[in-house]
Amino acid sequence: MINKPYVLVVIPARFHSARLEGKPLKLIGGKPMIEHVYNRAKDMKTADRVIVATDDDRIVEAVKKFGGTALLTSKSHRSGGDRTAEVARLVKSDIVVNLQGDEPFINAEAVDSAVSALIEIPEIKVTTLCVPISPAEAEDPNVTCVVRDLAGYALYFSKLPIPNDRDGEADKRPLYKHLGIYVFRSDFLVEYAALEPTPLEQCEKLEQLRILENGERIMVIETDCDSIGVDSPEDLKKANEIFSNG
Repeated sequence: MINKPYVLVVIPARFHSARLEGKPLKLIGGKPMIEHVYNRAKDMKTADRVIVATDDDRIVEAVKKFGGTALLTSKSHRSGGDRTAEVARLVKSDIVVNLQGDEPFINAEAVDSAVSALIEIPEIKVTTLCVPISPAEAEDPNVTCVVRDLAGYALYFSKLPIPNDRDGEADKRPLYKHLGIYVFRSDFLVEYAALEPTPLEQCEKLEQLRILENGERIMVIETDCDSIGVDSPEDLKKANEIFSNG
């Protein structure tokens, strides 16, 4: 019998945000957003431990207040992936889930499916999630689109609505929104975070492109469980409306 890999869930949560300062502590249904994300992570069947990785004592205190675990990490990290990697170097695990701190509605079962794929296919080093979307949704500049090959591996990620609608038949395009979670083999995460930012990553401002540009592959698991990220006051208002409506 093969022992189950130890799965660590890390929730990177930065206090300063250009569009929504103090984002992890903003209230949704009376609770800080980081608490909602933490609870979603705790609902995962594959998770063995959940840790919030932050750059601010206020977030550490908020997490402790609701009974969670938080680590204070460097303020110099360029991305959530880099912050997650710091925790991966400190806490022993086989698999690390990078669950963004602004995804209060992420579906635990969907994240479990990405973890399971990594466990079941030894040659995969990283997995993520996508959800089918409409042409109108793909035009939203806040949506990251992903295109995949026939085996389900990512070909490219972009804030543009890819693939292109050359023949004017938008309804026939395979359009998918990337959901901002990543599941890494721990050793690969540490290697990846040590790499220099790449040209396409810097152009698109999408850290996952660093993986593709270095010749590695990302398996993209399709789910029908959509999620919304909270990155602006408008998103926060929408999140509270969703919470109020059950």
